[in-house]
Amino acid sequence: MTEHHKNYSIEHIGPLEELSQREFMGFHGKYLVGKELGLTGCEVSLNRLPAGKGMPFVHTHKKNEELYIVMRGSGTFYVDGDEFPIQEGSLIRVGLDGERAWKAGDEDLYFICIQAEAGSLTQSTIEDGVRPGTKASWMKK
Repeated sequence: MTEHHKNYSIEHIGPLEELSQREFMGFHGKYLVGKELGLTGCEVSLNRLPAGKGMPFVHTHKKNEELYIVMRGSGTFYVDGDEFPIQEGSLIRVGLDGERAWKAGDEDLYFICIQAEAGSLTQSTIEDGVRPGTKASWMKK
């Protein structure tokens, strides 16, 4: 259950192994969190692909670039005819026209995919961050 507050939303989805119980448009192991959390600048999906399974199609995007963050497991990623190994800690950015697909290796592949409109980032954290002067409980001493 998602909790919505004035300036934040929170949802505890449980262990990543339980992602296999989630489904999006017939894809088991995929959970899109954008709508649930009320995201307004990007879409995020949490993914668990069973060992040996792969995307059944290659795809591109009309507006969104994607960042894939491999959290656990290994596999093969395909972009524009190139196939390369991925593993825990791999970060893959794919532009709009990049033709992409992926396959899990000998173990389940866990990854996060973040989609945002290409070219929409106008400033980075350093320019955007503001320190209001308040302190969290662990900062008070």
